[in-house]
Amino acid sequence: MRIVCFGDSNTYGYDPRDPLGGRYDVKSRWVDLLAEKTGWQVRNRGQNGRTIPLRYEQVERLLKANAPVDVFLVMLGTNDLLQGIGIQEVTDRMETFLVHVRPLCKQILLVAPPPMQYGQWVTDEHLLGASAQLGEAFHRLSERLDIPFADAGQWNVELAFDGVHLTEEGNRNFAEGIKTRLML
Repeated sequence: MRIVCFGDSNTYGYDPRDPLGGRYDVKSRWVDLLAEKTGWQVRNRGQNGRTIPLRYEQVERLLKANAPVDVFLVMLGTNDLLQGIGIQEVTDRMETFLVHVRPLCKQILLVAPPPMQYGQWVTDEHLLGASAQLGEAFHRLSERLDIPFADAGQWNVELAFDGVHLTEEGNRNFAEGIKTRLML
């Protein structure tokens, strides 16, 4: 199976302890752990700071370059919320994005990121509330579009001191949650 994981810094494997934007090592990133545990071809197309795309040319090229793609795994929304975009607009942007890329994929798996927690980057109660609602909003969206869904908020994913990024243990739990979901 060939999977393309399209996301932000939590897909990229960002290590929040590194002030220069470095990554966890290959044995600690969920994307690489998923490939190791399953033997699948898993492509990491995470990027620090990525928001839900409003233009699609780059994504179209990515999907064509990695064809055939069995599962296009999308986990975005956290950076949109951090930029002050409301939950409804985040959901609307995700819907537009998924509708556009759907014809290019055999299957899409929409993943709600783990809800943010209080931390160095997260001190606003409103942001915490919106982040906690994202899983349910994306679940309703997935039902409306009839695409598979996973909620990382259900996998006991540990976040780092910043309240946003996965710890090494969080990456391990995330990899296990995704593996279980994809094997259904």
